[in-house]
Amino acid sequence: MNLFASAPDYLLWLLGALLVAAAIQDAVQLKISNYISGAALLAGVAAAVLSGLELAVWQNLAVLVLTLTIGTMMFSRGILGGGDVKLLAAVALWTDLFGAVRLVTSIFIFGGILALIIILGRAVAPQKLSERVAVLRPKMGIPYGIAIAVGTLFIVIAAQQDARPKTYVPTGVTIQQSG
Repeated sequence: MNLFASAPDYLLWLLGALLVAAAIQDAVQLKISNYISGAALLAGVAAAVLSGLELAVWQNLAVLVLTLTIGTMMFSRGILGGGDVKLLAAVALWTDLFGAVRLVTSIFIFGGILALIIILGRAVAPQKLSERVAVLRPKMGIPYGIAIAVGTLFIVIAAQQDARPKTYVPTGVTIQQSG
């Protein structure tokens, strides 16, 4: 079940705030607090319960387990940080199998853009600035929490747009679409 489309608005706002906090913390400290990831996970559980647990919730759990498994392998190879893996797993709970493909694609696209920006920033940043801003230092990691946050927020906004009733002009008739 796609919790990005069915969760109460206040939980989506909470998730958004947590993602912004994770992005800021990762940009500044190159780490993401377990409290942020844990709160995003608990908000996902609350969203599932409040959306009415359906049989399809197994997909959300499968996406969570698969994301955590693959993320742990990426962490062990030094590809992702531990905080990134936990945040990614927490937001993965919010989506089903089909939505997971969209979520990961969105995160990878924004991750690629972020990597290009950081590479260019490292190339042109004065040394004094590089000494003060960790992400601009050569051989430092990329704060992928930013890509996770932006990519997830993009999918949340898209899900909200898809879930709204469509009004077709010029008649002004609202047609409720199912599914």
